Amino acid sequence: MLAQRFPDSLVDAVEIDESAALTAAANFSNSGFSARVKAHHCAIASYHTDVKYDLIVSNPPYFVNDLKNPEQRKGIARHADQDFFELLLSKTSALLTDDGCIWLILPVKQAEFVVARAEAFNLSLGERINVCSDESKPVFRRIICLQRKVDEPKNSNFFIYKAEKIYTEDYRRLLKDFLLAF
Repeated sequence: MLAQRFPDSLVDAVEIDESAALTAAANFSNSGFSARVKAHHCAIASYHTDVKYDLIVSNPPYFVNDLKNPEQRKGIARHADQDFFELLLSKTSALLTDDGCIWLILPVKQAEFVVARAEAFNLSLGERINVCSDESKPVFRRIICLQRKVDEPKNSNFFIYKAEKIYTEDYRRLLKDFLLAF
């Protein structure tokens, strides 16, 4: 999706789950973007490169101190220990260019924790997007952008539905290039 959205980009995908990494690599090689995308099977902690990135995007595991899914693959994908976010901030801060940023999507509690800890890694909140099912529902996810240079953080809300089973125009516009249904 990043390669499609940013035609001049080179994309390195880091995936801890071997099966998911192999699937991603196969999908990449069969895509029109194969020359610009590469899958790396490893944990972010063991990812080593001399490359600095302008943009890092992550949908990390985010359940901390919750019951783990008995299926190991789902547990790895969804659960993190207490140190995971410190490690993620440390690693991504080291991987970013001076003007680079990292975007994360997290439950509200974890997003607040990450924002609070970001300063220790020379990162600040640049943007916060509150994701809600609809205007009557509470925030269930928060998309945050962390970067080194921030004047004033931007805040906005993003609604998925305008009515039951009817998507908002913003949601449709966001996904139209990626889903045939839109």
